[in-house]
Amino acid sequence: MDERDLAAQQFETHRAHLRAVAYRMLGSLAEADDAVQEAWLRFSRAGTEDVGNLGGWLTTVVSRVCLDVLRSRASRREEPAGDELPDQAGGTDPGDEAVLADSVGLALLVVLDTLSPAERLAFVLHDIFALPFEEIAPIVDRAPAAARQLASRARRRVRGGTTASEAGLARRRRVVDAFLAAAREGDFTALVAVLDPDVVLRVDGDDATVVRGAEQVANGARRFSERARFARPALVDGKPGIIVAPLGRLTSTMAFTVDGDRITGIEIVTEPERLAGLEVAVF
Repeated sequence: MDERDLAAQQFETHRAHLRAVAYRMLGSLAEADDAVQEAWLRFSRAGTEDVGNLGGWLTTVVSRVCLDVLRSRASRREEPAGDELPDQAGGTDPGDEAVLADSVGLALLVVLDTLSPAERLAFVLHDIFALPFEEIAPIVDRAPAAARQLASRARRRVRGGTTASEAGLARRRRVVDAFLAAAREGDFTALVAVLDPDVVLRVDGDDATVVRGAEQVANGARRFSERARFARPALVDGKPGIIVAPLGRLTSTMAFTVDGDRITGIEIVTEPERLAGLEVAVF
């Protein structure tokens, strides 16, 4: 086995981990694969014989590549690549990306997109992949204490800063889960059961809509069943709700007002300008 084959074999043992890191950094499988490929090119050109921890070295390299992408994206105010589902010819299986997005958590991907590049990197590497701040600090060109603060700020954004009790959140989460399950199944009876008889639903947009009453709202929610496969529970401006985010790209939100075990109000936001101003957090 020549040197290049040996290097390729060593790299392949770390590829899955590097891809997972890059995907959580970038929120796009195509960009993640590009970042891993760039890491391979740097690895194949570098002399790594004296590297004691190859996995750590490669994680640092792919993290730096991702940080450059995030900073470039932020300076041009770009969305992650892949708003349109890629076809097979493009080299990325949309089914793979959908599964990966779901495994990471669509709400988390949406929240990560609101962080600064350095915050996102610090949070992903420390909170998801358990890298110590001493290793994260040089990647973001900060002291370990400053890297810790980056992760702390990101963590507050991810959690949404809610002060509700765990029991209260759990109860409201059960209500949201019941609504979402009924909507996915198009189950009119189950939808009516989770809605207050006097529930009010409001939809934004040029043709702003108000719908009143459990049966009327349930009828509308049944038509939501197709898009509901892209929907996941989340906190929307601190309220229990649902986000619709195909491949992690936020397209609409529902914020619920919950009283006991019934939903009394629903606010749907679809306008991009309003979506950009919402605070979405993991529920």
